[in-house]
Amino acid sequence: MTRVLSLAALTALELSPPELVSTAAAAGYTHVGLRLIAATPTEPQHAMIGDTPMVRETRARLDATGVLALDVEIFRLRPDTDVARDAQGIVETGARLGAKHLLVAGNDPDEARLTDNFAALCDLAMRYGIAAHLEFIPWTDAKDLAQAARIVERAGKANGGILVDAFHLSRSRSRIDDIARLPASCFRYAQLCDAPAAIPPTMDAIVAEARAERRFPGEGELDLVALVRALPRGIPLSLEVPTLELAKSVPALDRARRALAGARHVLAQAEGRDATHSTGALTTQR
Repeated sequence: MTRVLSLAALTALELSPPELVSTAAAAGYTHVGLRLIAATPTEPQHAMIGDTPMVRETRARLDATGVLALDVEIFRLRPDTDVARDAQGIVETGARLGAKHLLVAGNDPDEARLTDNFAALCDLAMRYGIAAHLEFIPWTDAKDLAQAARIVERAGKANGGILVDAFHLSRSRSRIDDIARLPASCFRYAQLCDAPAAIPPTMDAIVAEARAERRFPGEGELDLVALVRALPRGIPLSLEVPTLELAKSVPALDRARRALAGARHVLAQAEGRDATHSTGALTTQR
Protein backbone atom coordinates (compact mmCIF):
# COMPACT_ATOMS: atom_id res chain seq x y z
CA MET A 1 0.00 0.00 0.00
CA THR A 2 1.31 3.44 -0.94
CA ARG A 3 0.88 5.78 2.00
CA VAL A 4 -0.79 9.13 1.35
CA LEU A 5 1.49 11.95 2.52
CA SER A 6 0.03 15.43 2.43
CA LEU A 7 1.68 18.85 2.69
CA ALA A 8 -0.10 20.84 5.40
CA ALA A 9 -0.59 24.57 4.99
CA LEU A 10 1.24 25.45 8.21
CA THR A 11 4.47 23.94 6.86
CA ALA A 12 4.67 26.71 4.27
CA LEU A 13 2.24 29.34 5.50
CA GLU A 14 3.90 32.06 3.46
CA LEU A 15 2.44 30.47 0.33
CA SER A 16 -1.02 31.13 -1.02
CA PRO A 17 -3.21 28.03 -1.48
CA PRO A 18 -2.51 27.83 -5.24
CA GLU A 19 1.23 28.18 -4.58
CA LEU A 20 1.01 25.48 -1.92
CA VAL A 21 -0.54 23.08 -4.43
CA SER A 22 2.25 23.72 -6.94
CA THR A 23 4.89 23.34 -4.23
CA ALA A 24 3.39 20.06 -3.07
CA ALA A 25 3.50 18.74 -6.63
CA ALA A 26 7.10 19.85 -7.15
CA ALA A 27 8.19 18.28 -3.84
CA GLY A 28 6.62 14.91 -4.65
CA TYR A 29 3.46 14.93 -2.55
CA THR A 30 0.23 13.38 -3.80
CA HIS A 31 -1.99 15.44 -1.47
CA VAL A 32 -2.21 18.85 0.12
CA GLY A 33 -4.02 20.44 3.06
CA LEU A 34 -5.70 23.77 2.39
CA ARG A 35 -6.30 26.48 4.98
CA LEU A 36 -9.56 28.14 3.94
CA ILE A 37 -9.99 30.06 7.21
CA ALA A 38 -6.99 31.63 8.94
CA ALA A 39 -6.22 30.17 12.35
CA THR A 40 -5.09 33.50 13.86
CA PRO A 41 -5.59 37.18 13.02
CA THR A 42 -1.87 37.63 12.34
CA GLU A 43 -1.41 34.99 9.67
CA PRO A 44 -2.06 35.51 5.94
CA GLN A 45 -5.73 35.92 5.07
CA HIS A 46 -6.91 34.54 1.71
CA ALA A 47 -10.32 34.73 0.04
CA MET A 48 -10.89 30.98 0.08
CA ILE A 49 -14.60 30.64 0.83
CA GLY A 50 -17.09 30.55 -2.01
CA ASP A 51 -16.66 31.18 -5.72
CA THR A 52 -13.64 33.47 -5.49
CA PRO A 53 -10.77 33.90 -7.97
CA MET A 54 -8.36 32.22 -5.54
CA VAL A 55 -10.65 29.23 -5.03
CA ARG A 56 -10.94 28.88 -8.81
CA GLU A 57 -7.16 29.15 -9.20
CA THR A 58 -6.59 26.55 -6.47
CA ARG A 59 -9.00 24.16 -8.18
CA ALA A 60 -7.20 24.76 -11.48
CA ARG A 61 -3.81 24.01 -9.89
CA LEU A 62 -5.14 20.80 -8.37
CA ASP A 63 -6.45 19.72 -11.76
CA ALA A 64 -3.24 20.67 -13.57
CA THR A 65 -0.85 18.94 -11.15
CA GLY A 66 -2.92 15.91 -10.19
CA VAL A 67 -2.43 16.74 -6.50
CA LEU A 68 -5.53 16.00 -4.41
CA ALA A 69 -6.89 17.95 -1.45
CA LEU A 70 -6.76 15.79 1.68
CA ASP A 71 -8.31 18.22 4.15
CA VAL A 72 -9.43 21.78 4.69
CA GLU A 73 -9.13 23.87 7.83
CA ILE A 74 -9.72 25.35 10.30
CA PHE A 75 -13.28 25.54 11.59
CA ARG A 76 -13.60 26.62 15.21
CA LEU A 77 -16.59 25.65 17.30
CA ARG A 78 -17.16 28.64 19.61
CA PRO A 79 -19.92 29.44 22.12
CA ASP A 80 -21.70 31.59 19.52
CA THR A 81 -21.26 29.20 16.59
CA ASP A 82 -24.34 28.57 14.49
CA VAL A 83 -23.29 25.57 12.41
CA ALA A 84 -25.91 26.04 9.69
CA ARG A 85 -24.92 29.69 9.28
CA ASP A 86 -21.17 29.58 9.89
CA ALA A 87 -19.98 26.24 8.46
CA GLN A 88 -21.84 26.05 5.16
CA GLY A 89 -19.23 28.03 3.23
CA ILE A 90 -16.18 26.07 4.36
CA VAL A 91 -17.90 22.71 3.83
CA GLU A 92 -19.16 23.64 0.36
CA THR A 93 -15.78 25.02 -0.67
CA GLY A 94 -13.98 22.01 0.73
CA ALA A 95 -16.21 19.74 -1.34
CA ARG A 96 -15.59 21.88 -4.43
CA LEU A 97 -11.85 21.40 -3.93
CA GLY A 98 -12.29 17.66 -3.45
CA ALA A 99 -11.34 17.49 0.22
CA LYS A 100 -12.53 14.48 2.21
CA HIS A 101 -11.74 15.80 5.69
CA LEU A 102 -12.46 18.94 7.72
CA LEU A 103 -10.21 19.92 10.63
CA VAL A 104 -12.15 21.23 13.63
CA ALA A 105 -11.00 22.99 16.80
CA GLY A 106 -13.06 23.10 19.98
CA ASN A 107 -13.12 26.62 21.43
CA ASP A 108 -16.12 26.33 23.72
CA PRO A 109 -15.79 25.62 27.47
CA ASP A 110 -19.33 24.20 27.58
CA GLU A 111 -18.60 20.60 26.62
CA ALA A 112 -22.26 19.68 26.11
CA ARG A 113 -22.76 22.54 23.66
CA LEU A 114 -19.45 21.76 21.98
CA THR A 115 -20.59 18.16 21.54
CA ASP A 116 -23.96 19.19 20.11
CA ASN A 117 -22.32 21.59 17.65
CA PHE A 118 -19.79 18.98 16.61
CA ALA A 119 -22.66 16.57 15.92
CA ALA A 120 -24.45 19.23 13.85
CA LEU A 121 -21.26 19.93 11.92
CA CYS A 122 -20.87 16.22 11.18
CA ASP A 123 -24.44 16.13 9.84
CA LEU A 124 -23.72 19.07 7.55
CA ALA A 125 -20.40 17.65 6.36
CA MET A 126 -21.98 14.26 5.71
CA ARG A 127 -24.16 15.77 3.00
CA TYR A 128 -20.98 16.70 1.12
CA GLY A 129 -19.11 13.46 1.66
CA ILE A 130 -16.75 15.01 4.20
CA ALA A 131 -15.65 13.69 7.59
CA ALA A 132 -15.20 16.14 10.48
CA HIS A 133 -12.22 15.63 12.79
CA LEU A 134 -11.87 17.21 16.22
CA GLU A 135 -8.23 18.07 16.83
CA PHE A 136 -7.27 18.08 20.49
CA ILE A 137 -4.99 21.04 21.25
CA PRO A 138 -3.79 21.80 24.79
CA TRP A 139 -4.79 25.48 24.78
CA THR A 140 -8.30 24.87 23.42
CA ASP A 141 -11.39 23.45 25.12
CA ALA A 142 -10.72 20.01 23.64
CA LYS A 143 -7.43 19.74 25.46
CA ASP A 144 -6.34 16.13 25.16
CA LEU A 145 -7.06 12.79 23.56
CA ALA A 146 -9.41 11.65 26.33
CA GLN A 147 -11.61 14.74 26.06
CA ALA A 148 -11.70 14.64 22.26
CA ALA A 149 -12.65 10.96 22.39
CA ARG A 150 -15.46 11.70 24.84
CA ILE A 151 -16.88 14.47 22.65
CA VAL A 152 -16.70 12.42 19.46
CA GLU A 153 -18.23 9.36 21.15
CA ARG A 154 -21.12 11.38 22.60
CA ALA A 155 -21.72 13.11 19.26
CA GLY A 156 -22.24 9.63 17.83
CA LYS A 157 -21.74 10.45 14.16
CA ALA A 158 -20.31 7.97 11.66
CA ASN A 159 -18.26 10.67 9.95
CA GLY A 160 -16.95 12.17 13.19
CA GLY A 161 -13.33 11.52 14.08
CA ILE A 162 -10.35 12.56 16.17
CA LEU A 163 -7.31 14.19 14.63
CA VAL A 164 -4.07 13.15 16.30
CA ASP A 165 -1.19 15.60 15.82
CA ALA A 166 2.13 14.26 17.09
CA PHE A 167 2.99 17.63 18.64
CA HIS A 168 -0.31 18.01 20.49
CA LEU A 169 -0.26 14.40 21.61
CA SER A 170 3.02 15.14 23.37
CA ARG A 171 2.22 18.60 24.73
CA SER A 172 -1.21 17.55 26.04
CA ARG A 173 0.53 14.69 27.88
CA SER A 174 -1.73 12.19 26.17
CA ARG A 175 -0.37 8.71 25.61
CA ILE A 176 0.29 6.69 22.49
CA ASP A 177 -1.03 3.60 24.31
CA ASP A 178 -4.44 5.23 24.65
CA ILE A 179 -4.88 5.39 20.87
CA ALA A 180 -5.15 1.59 20.69
CA ARG A 181 -7.96 1.64 23.28
CA LEU A 182 -10.20 3.65 20.97
CA PRO A 183 -12.08 2.36 17.91
CA ALA A 184 -9.94 2.47 14.79
CA SER A 185 -12.81 4.24 13.03
CA CYS A 186 -12.03 7.35 15.12
CA PHE A 187 -8.85 7.93 13.15
CA ARG A 188 -9.04 8.59 9.41
CA TYR A 189 -5.88 10.67 9.09
CA ALA A 190 -3.23 12.14 11.37
CA GLN A 191 -0.68 14.95 11.46
CA LEU A 192 3.04 14.23 11.72
CA CYS A 193 5.92 16.40 12.91
CA ASP A 194 8.66 16.14 15.50
CA ALA A 195 9.73 18.15 18.54
CA PRO A 196 12.09 18.04 21.51
CA ALA A 197 11.08 15.67 24.28
CA ALA A 198 11.04 18.42 26.90
CA ILE A 199 7.69 20.16 27.19
CA PRO A 200 8.00 23.95 27.54
CA PRO A 201 7.08 25.22 31.04
CA THR A 202 4.27 27.59 30.02
CA MET A 203 1.30 27.41 27.69
CA ASP A 204 2.48 30.55 25.90
CA ALA A 205 5.76 28.80 25.13
CA ILE A 206 3.93 25.70 23.91
CA VAL A 207 1.76 27.81 21.60
CA ALA A 208 4.81 29.61 20.20
CA GLU A 209 6.59 26.30 19.58
CA ALA A 210 3.51 24.77 17.96
CA ARG A 211 2.95 27.62 15.52
CA ALA A 212 6.52 28.44 14.64
CA GLU A 213 9.25 25.98 15.62
CA ARG A 214 8.51 22.31 15.27
CA ARG A 215 11.00 19.83 13.83
CA PHE A 216 10.89 17.69 10.73
CA PRO A 217 9.93 14.02 11.26
CA GLY A 218 12.86 12.10 12.60
CA GLU A 219 14.81 15.21 13.63
CA GLY A 220 13.35 15.52 17.11
CA GLU A 221 12.78 13.23 20.07
CA LEU A 222 9.15 12.15 19.81
CA ASP A 223 8.53 8.46 19.29
CA LEU A 224 6.97 8.81 15.87
CA VAL A 225 7.59 5.19 15.00
CA ALA A 226 5.46 4.05 17.94
CA LEU A 227 2.82 6.61 17.02
CA VAL A 228 2.59 5.43 13.42
CA ARG A 229 2.32 1.83 14.61
CA ALA A 230 -0.46 2.73 17.06
CA LEU A 231 -2.61 4.47 14.45
CA PRO A 232 -4.74 2.45 12.02
CA ARG A 233 -2.57 0.95 9.33
CA GLY A 234 -2.21 3.00 6.18
CA ILE A 235 -4.17 6.12 7.14
CA PRO A 236 -3.02 9.35 5.40
CA LEU A 237 -0.47 11.50 7.18
CA SER A 238 -0.45 15.28 6.91
CA LEU A 239 2.99 16.77 7.45
CA GLU A 240 2.54 19.90 9.55
CA VAL A 241 5.98 21.30 10.32
CA PRO A 242 6.16 25.08 10.80
CA THR A 243 9.79 26.22 11.01
CA LEU A 244 9.63 30.00 10.82
CA GLU A 245 13.27 30.69 11.65
CA LEU A 246 14.46 28.26 8.99
CA ALA A 247 11.98 29.76 6.53
CA LYS A 248 13.96 33.01 6.60
CA SER A 249 16.73 31.33 4.61
CA VAL A 250 15.31 28.08 3.19
CA PRO A 251 12.60 28.15 0.50
CA ALA A 252 9.25 26.44 1.02
CA LEU A 253 10.02 23.81 -1.62
CA ASP A 254 13.16 22.68 0.16
CA ARG A 255 11.39 22.56 3.51
CA ALA A 256 8.53 20.56 1.99
CA ARG A 257 11.02 18.07 0.56
CA ARG A 258 12.79 17.75 3.91
CA ALA A 259 9.49 17.03 5.68
CA LEU A 260 8.62 14.40 3.09
CA ALA A 261 12.01 12.70 3.32
CA GLY A 262 11.77 12.61 7.10
CA ALA A 263 8.27 11.15 7.05
CA ARG A 264 9.29 8.46 4.58
CA HIS A 265 12.18 7.47 6.84
CA VAL A 266 9.89 7.25 9.86
CA LEU A 267 7.47 5.09 7.88
CA ALA A 268 10.31 2.80 6.79
CA GLN A 269 11.23 2.33 10.45
CA ALA A 270 7.61 1.77 11.49
CA GLU A 271 7.13 -0.84 8.79
CA GLY A 272 10.31 -2.68 9.73
CA ARG A 273 12.27 -1.66 6.67
CA ASP A 274 14.92 0.07 8.81
CA ALA A 275 16.37 -1.95 11.65
CA THR A 276 18.24 1.00 13.20
CA HIS A 277 15.25 2.27 15.21
CA SER A 278 15.08 1.61 18.92
CA THR A 279 11.99 2.78 20.76
CA GLY A 280 12.79 5.03 23.72
CA ALA A 281 10.70 6.36 26.59
CA LEU A 282 10.09 9.72 24.95
CA THR A 283 7.56 12.41 25.73
CA THR A 284 4.67 10.64 24.03
CA GLN A 285 5.25 7.53 26.09
CA ARG A 286 5.22 9.12 29.55
